[in-house]
Amino acid sequence: MRTRVRGWRWRHNPLRRRSDVIEAWTALIAATLLLVAAPLVGVLAGWWAHDQARGVAVTQRAERHPVRAEVTGEAPDQLPTVQGGRQHTYRVQVRWTDPATGTHTTTARVPAGTRHGDKVSLWFDAKGHNVPPPPGSTAIWQHTVTVGAIAAGGAVAVVLLVNVVVRHISAGHRLAEWERAWARTEPEWTRRRA
Repeated sequence: MRTRVRGWRWRHNPLRRRSDVIEAWTALIAATLLLVAAPLVGVLAGWWAHDQARGVAVTQRAERHPVRAEVTGEAPDQLPTVQGGRQHTYRVQVRWTDPATGTHTTTARVPAGTRHGDKVSLWFDAKGHNVPPPPGSTAIWQHTVTVGAIAAGGAVAVVLLVNVVVRHISAGHRLAEWERAWARTEPEWTRRRA
């Protein structure tokens, strides 16, 4: 029958080694860091990422403007192949009228299935280049959660790695301490003379 004694590494007894105490303190510190510091790192990183992403979105909204353009070109015979499940797009001639600067014609990416004469919503920068729309609130929050989760996971990985290294080193020290103790005790048990 085997009994388990809780907290034996904390109590003073002849079997407790210095490495046992170090390992116990390391486990306590690691548990505290995993429960407190790792989530805090994730929240702080997510908060920082949210502020950065909002700043980028505000800047892009100031630099870009939406237009409602008419497709004046013809769709290509064969659509380009896309990998990764993204929406098929192709470049085609479009035209729109800006009340301040007049009529503009350029080549822009439009969704697959767009036909001649269809109206599409597009974004352009100050130079007139077709650009993707600025990130919306959903994209900002996805970025926030992703960065926060990765930061928290990285903190957890670092804490666990340090804990494993300390346990490995303390196991080596424990074996050396036991070896020294056995070297002192062996002559009494085996009746050999040192």
